[in-house]
This record gives sequence, structure tokens and C-alpha cells, in this order.
Amino acid sequence: MMNLFVRYKAAFGYTLLTLLLILQQAGIFMHVSQEQGFTASELLISSLSLVALLLGFLVSGGITAVCVFVFMVAYFVWLVTLADKNWITLQSFLWIPGSMVVASVIREGLIQQKRLAQRMEDLRLRNPEVDFDTTLGNTEAFKDTLIKQTNLANRYSDQYHFCIAIFKIEFLPLVRETLGSGGYAELLLELSDTIQTHIRYEDYKFYVDKGRFIVIFPLTKKEHLRSLTERIKNALMDVKLLSRRDKELNLIIRSGALVFSKDQFNEYEDYEAVLAALERNAETDLIGEYI
Repeated sequence: MMNLFVRYKAAFGYTLLTLLLILQQAGIFMHVSQEQGFTASELLISSLSLVALLLGFLVSGGITAVCVFVFMVAYFVWLVTLADKNWITLQSFLWIPGSMVVASVIREGLIQQKRLAQRMEDLRLRNPEVDFDTTLGNTEAFKDTLIKQTNLANRYSDQYHFCIAIFKIEFLPLVRETLGSGGYAELLLELSDTIQTHIRYEDYKFYVDKGRFIVIFPLTKKEHLRSLTERIKNALMDVKLLSRRDKELNLIIRSGALVFSKDQFNEYEDYEAVLAALERNAETDLIGEYI
């Protein structure tokens, strides 16, 4: 529970703030209904919660704690000795410090998110060819590797060849809606780990968005490609996750492949054409040679 609070501190803060404002408004309406009036002092006390919100956003957590302690002591003394006790003055004992604490929680959550975003940006700049959702190579890495592999296969056609395979999540919008953002991120990591355990160390693996995983198999013969892609596809479909309704998700994975052909060398310069050909082959689980 504590880990969830740390991860979603801003969201918890906004939720608490909303509930606090609802209770405050309900209390004001009840007071006006009972007293048939609203004095200037009661308006001032209610407005202090807005000042407390502003202070909570502007000062650090330590200063917030000190301010809350001082206010509660001073307000309690005033409430016991001088105040006209009613619904507004009694509940403000909690409204005003509560508003400041909630604002401080939101502030800390926003700072945490900013630091996380900055850290992710630093990692992206340090590793520009890594997809952080899956830890695989990204689209840029795929483009560079594809060019290198086609040049090698074209130059040493008697000794070197390669194949490319795609593994695509079918009905992707439905899968994302069923799992939610957190579940979908977990699914991508599970699929990434599964792919990496079923290929060789020297194979190249990528994630190119839209639920598409690409694997380049150097020195893999065409006659072995069918059994290889089927084995990986079946392993991916065996990955089980629970949906947001605690029901097991049954994945459907499409696979397709291309075998490099020297007479198609120029076509491989356009990586989007290669992706399009792979997707067409994936519609029928086809292994092709032409783009």
C-alpha cells in the first residue's frame, strides 16, 4: 500500500482534495440552511482554507508540518476561549490544516513526477536506441540494424544471410482497454522477456510500437524459420495476465516473416516498406521473400 501511495502520490492528493472540498461545501450549505445566514467572520474562516491550499503548494513539507502544528494549537485555543461555536468554526479546525497537508502531498507528487520524467529523458538521451517499455531496441535501432544486415547479406551473399520475423498483438485496442495502462505495460515486458528467452544471444530484437515485435535472425535457414516462429508465437500466446475485471486474458499473436533475397536489396532501404510487408505476411502467418 505504501508503494502505491509513493507511486501515485499526486493522484491520491487530488482525490483527497476533491473529497475535502465536497465535505467543506456540504458543511457550508448545511450551516446556511440551519442559520439562514453567513457572517463575515465565517466567510473569513472558510476563505482561510484557500490560503492554506496556496501555502501548501508553495512551501516545503517540513514548513507545512510546522505551520499545521502552530495553526492547530492557536485555533484550538481561540475555539475554546473566544469563538462562537458552530458548524463552520468546528469543522474549520480540520478543513484548514487538511487543505494545507493535501496541497503539500500534491506538490510532492508533482515534484516526484517531474524528477521521474527528467530521469527518463536522461536515460533516453543516454540510450537513444532502447525502447523503455520493453528494454528492446526501438524503431531507430531497427532501421540501423536492418541497413547493416542487408549490406552484409548483399556483400557476402554466398556466406551470409538473414531472416526477419514479426510478432503482432491482434485486437490491440481491445487488449489495451481490457488491461488498462498498467496492465498493458506489464504485458509488453512479459512478451519482451518471453521473446528473449526463446531466441539466440546473437539475434536482434526490437519493439516498433503498436504491439509489434521484430526479430532479425542472422544465418537462419528458411526451412527452420517456420518452426522457430511458431515456437515463439505459441510461447507468447501462453503469457497469461488478469484483466481489470480479474479475468484471464487470452492473447492472439500473429506472426509473419521475410527471408532476405539479394535481388530485393534496394527494397530494404525503406524500413517502412519492410514493416508493411511483414504485417501483410502476418495476416496469413506467411513466410515470404518479396516486399
